[in-house]
Amino acid sequence: MVKPFIPQLVYMEPRALEYALGKQLKQKFEGLGIEIRETTSHNQVRNLPGENHFQQYRIAKSTLVIGVRKTLKFDTSKPSAEYAIPLATGCMGHCHYCYLQTTMGNKPYIRTYVNVDEIFEASTKYMEERAPETTRFEASCTSDIVGVDHLTHSLKRAIEFFGESKYGKLRFVTKFAHVDHLLDARHNGKTRFRFSMNADYVIKYLEPGTSRLDERIEAAVKVANAGYPLGFIVAPIYLYDGWKEGYKELFEKLEAKLPAFAKKDLTFELIQHRFTKPAKRTIEKNYPMTKLEMDETKRQYKWGKYGIGKYVYKKEEQEDMKETLGGYIEKYLPEGKFEYFT
Repeated sequence: MVKPFIPQLVYMEPRALEYALGKQLKQKFEGLGIEIRETTSHNQVRNLPGENHFQQYRIAKSTLVIGVRKTLKFDTSKPSAEYAIPLATGCMGHCHYCYLQTTMGNKPYIRTYVNVDEIFEASTKYMEERAPETTRFEASCTSDIVGVDHLTHSLKRAIEFFGESKYGKLRFVTKFAHVDHLLDARHNGKTRFRFSMNADYVIKYLEPGTSRLDERIEAAVKVANAGYPLGFIVAPIYLYDGWKEGYKELFEKLEAKLPAFAKKDLTFELIQHRFTKPAKRTIEKNYPMTKLEMDETKRQYKWGKYGIGKYVYKKEEQEDMKETLGGYIEKYLPEGKFEYFT
């Protein structure tokens, strides 16, 4: 069982102490005897301990930077939501395929932002611009927010903030089962709590440092019983020897464990494995022993909107994936809504 994240090292921006959450976190980590260093900005975090890249990367992934979110302009977050709400950045998991490895480059530490009320004020403006239409906010574009929230409770505050909003809804996804502190949040049905699910093989070999499949399913049952609308992102769909059987077992387990009422309002998002050339270089550097297959000759190239193309599965394999997993949804959880495959 993966224990809830506790950082080995904490960096603090001085301005963070102007906010109540910054003061609380400083007190908490001092009480735990964790080293706290001052930094003027997360960009100045340097000289992490470790004798080589391998060690430094792992220490960085267990380092927390407590700071103030300066940019309150939200990124868009299609197809899952209208906007990404920035509560944290980075992740303590070690998923070999993760896109955060390249987007975060040589700064893979976790950052949490303490100016939560200012972030909520910015989201209110976005909701007002689109009213009376509903505006959906995605809280896990740049982090696994649940993985750090037992320390900060920023996500819990966001759930309650959107629970009381007239035109807002919240969504996020997690690979962690540490959900107990979120079960009593006053969500008013306005937060869709999603879990990233995969075949046992993928979780075991490609998602170290995250909760195991059975733990995630157990957490999903708790979340359903707490009245949250529930969703599953099956990602990345990865073709390995025996993949059809592995994904079938996943859906059999979901069908067996989820309470009947939760099956009536389920969403599914299916995302195939993809990689870019820069991502491949980073992954091979950070996880030299990975079992992740990234052979360009076995994939097709898809142009990206920012000029960086990605390697996806070949057309017939994509159709097989969509048909196979779509068939499992239809068979085991027929009331579930299949939102998209990409």
